[in-house]
Amino acid sequence: MATRSSRPGTDKEAGMNKMTFPNACQVMRWHFHPLGFEASMDAPRSMVARLFDRASGETLLAIAGIPCAAIMAAADVERIIEAVEAEMDAFIPAFTLRDAV
Repeated sequence: MATRSSRPGTDKEAGMNKMTFPNACQVMRWHFHPLGFEASMDAPRSMVARLFDRASGETLLAIAGIPCAAIMAAADVERIIEAVEAEMDAFIPAFTLRDAV
């Protein structure tokens, strides 16, 4: 039995929160703030995500081919966030060295 959540763009089905792709992107924007975050679906089941410096517009990280869907469970959004954070962690030494020069 599916019930509607009070939040637009989300469904609660069998105890699992689901959200539309635009709402999932908003959750990720909030998570990565103060960095800028934008994402778009590049295929029916994958997306491109970009983290950027809000002041300069400089792209800090861009990742293509992240698995996603038009409607995602909250756990799927959490996995996307974790994947982006893992990529950020891999590049932190490069950002630190660049800023030291």
